[in-house]
Amino acid sequence: MTYRTGNPLKRQLIHLLMIILAIMAIVPVYVLMINATRSTEEINTGLAILPSRNAAYNWNALTSRGFKIWHGFLNSAIISIATTAVSVYFSALTAYGLHVYRFKGRLALWGLILIIMMLPGSLTFIGFYQLMASWRLTDNYLPLIIPSIAAAGTVLFIRQYMSAVLSKDLIDAARIDGAGEYSIFNIIILPVIVPALAAQAIFTFVGSWNNFLTPFVLLSSNSRYTLPMFIFQLRGDIYRTEFGGIYLGIAVSLIPILIFYALMSRYIISGLTLGGIKE
Repeated sequence: MTYRTGNPLKRQLIHLLMIILAIMAIVPVYVLMINATRSTEEINTGLAILPSRNAAYNWNALTSRGFKIWHGFLNSAIISIATTAVSVYFSALTAYGLHVYRFKGRLALWGLILIIMMLPGSLTFIGFYQLMASWRLTDNYLPLIIPSIAAAGTVLFIRQYMSAVLSKDLIDAARIDGAGEYSIFNIIILPVIVPALAAQAIFTFVGSWNNFLTPFVLLSSNSRYTLPMFIFQLRGDIYRTEFGGIYLGIAVSLIPILIFYALMSRYIISGLTLGGIKE
């Protein structure tokens, strides 16, 4: 059975809006890919709609001058995968505790999480750096990974998802069968909320992979640089900046994001297809 709106004009306006939004999303990526094949001089002349023949030169500019692109890939992958795993798991654990258990101060704790989510990250950045410096944790990956445990937005999203699909009768049945609380969460609850976990994993991975400011402030050793930091090194003075190499580096850095999205999106689709738990 197909669903049709009663007003053809309304349907056409919706389709037009979707086309406009799709174009707005595709055009920047297309321009990025085109500029990755152009020289710096061609880029300075303005936009182009057709690719050029300077991709090999840009790749040479990208990999020369000690630019360790694969080393940056590895460092970014370590940080992003660890950050995603820690953030999604412990946020799901927190959301599960707030949704299932009834304890004193639960609503106050939930309100505190909502307040934290509204605070901009820049507000606490200086204090965070001073704390890491006092603990001698600068030039270390731990400050880039461990704080992701406290992901208020992820907790909010997963708790709301649990409220919609999670049946407490399933939890009670597991307890009657003798399952422990952690076993219930790891074996029963996590498979149920896979679509929510996959959605948040995509957002967390992309945010960590593209994060430049925090690693730039905390990391000082060249061997620990992330891929965005390596790409930033391509910027010399106004006469030596290789914009083609920079665009190509950005284009290459999108590949892991696309792969991760492809892997996670199938879990979202399969979860939506299967639906929630039936009473």
